[in-house]
Amino acid sequence: MRAYRSPVPAAPARPRLAPARTGRRSAEPDAPPPARTSAAVLLREIVAHLRQCRVQLRDEWVRRIIEARTLTAMSQEEIFAEATSIYDNYLDALETGTLEAVQAYAGQLSERIVPRGVETREVVGIVLLLRDVLARSLFANYRADFPLLNRVLDAYEPAANRIATTVAAGFVHERERVIREQQEAIRELSTPVLPVRERLLILPIIGLIDAQRARQLTEQLLRAIRANRAKVVVIDITGVPAMDADVANHLVRTVDAARLQGAMVIVTGLSPEIAQTLVTTGVDLGKMNTVGDLQGGMEEAERLLGYRVIQVPEAKR
Repeated sequence: MRAYRSPVPAAPARPRLAPARTGRRSAEPDAPPPARTSAAVLLREIVAHLRQCRVQLRDEWVRRIIEARTLTAMSQEEIFAEATSIYDNYLDALETGTLEAVQAYAGQLSERIVPRGVETREVVGIVLLLRDVLARSLFANYRADFPLLNRVLDAYEPAANRIATTVAAGFVHERERVIREQQEAIRELSTPVLPVRERLLILPIIGLIDAQRARQLTEQLLRAIRANRAKVVVIDITGVPAMDADVANHLVRTVDAARLQGAMVIVTGLSPEIAQTLVTTGVDLGKMNTVGDLQGGMEEAERLLGYRVIQVPEAKR
């Protein structure tokens, strides 16, 4: 009898993998991206539009300046003339990208208007007004094409901001120069070195003395000693309410410097507070010739120079 074998189930066949493709699928060439207008080209187009609308935009800018009550120290005719020049220089800077011309004009403008009391905020304000007037014109011109409008503003705003910064910086620089010159003139007037008679000078000091004024005082005094060939100098500090240790030491150094130039210094009018300062700060008082008041100082100076006061009897009539 033949034995019966149950058939063994065959293993499931593996799925056959598709052969790898060795060749690259030919792809359609990508379409080139749309050409984007460069910032330089856009700026030239912007400048052309702004020049075409020059009269209208300039007049709008002047109107807004007057309505804002800016540049009140100038007449409307002067504002119009300056606005015309600023507008043209502004567009030249936008077109070329160079700021030398607008910087030079800003310096010249500042020289004309700073002495008339024009404030920094006024100059910055009119430049920002111009930037706003031009930006509104660009928006109205390009608003139909929003992507192009964005590119136009992206090209315009950085250039406009650089111009505004340059104008403001030039004005501030000129204003600071004028202020320094005025302060220098005030200091010279506040510390005059006066020749009283041959080889005798008097330096009356009024007000507080800081380190800068003390240095200027020394420089003026030494120049006057040299110019007048002075032998005696009377420094009167009756009008000085207080003096700190640094200024007190500077005063002593001034006395030493005058002595090196051959002049003796007499200090008059020391207040009790200044006298205490000189003592408590350890200033070497042996180098200073002090007299109580200005009259006594003048008498001492005349004695040192060999002058003698003689009373002349009144002539009989």
